[in-house]
Amino acid sequence: MQKQFSQISVPPGHQVILRGIDWQHFESLLEESGEHRTTRFAYHVGNLEIMSPLAAHEDYKSIIRNIIEILLEELNLEFRALGSTTLKNDLVSQAVEPDECFYIQIEANERIDKT
Repeated sequence: MQKQFSQISVPPGHQVILRGIDWQHFESLLEESGEHRTTRFAYHVGNLEIMSPLAAHEDYKSIIRNIIEILLEELNLEFRALGSTTLKNDLVSQAVEPDECFYIQIEANERIDKT
């Protein structure tokens, strides 16, 4: 039985793990959920974790991001902040949505796949 993202409720501070989810179903849940959501996904070979962070988690995330950006600026390192961009690799059936992520120094040489 396939689940629709709208059928899944994850209260803040909790997580749900769904097992036996194939890559195509994961991709459809990701698309259905949209880009402007509060939940984070992590996928590893058929296991999908859906996590909903608490407000305090978001506060700490912002503080840490600001510290990292200040350090990178002070060290005069090129970087690109990508936020919670979904990083996925269908060849190994893995995906993750970090709280924040950065390309540092080599960002100009890296290809960022927006799909």
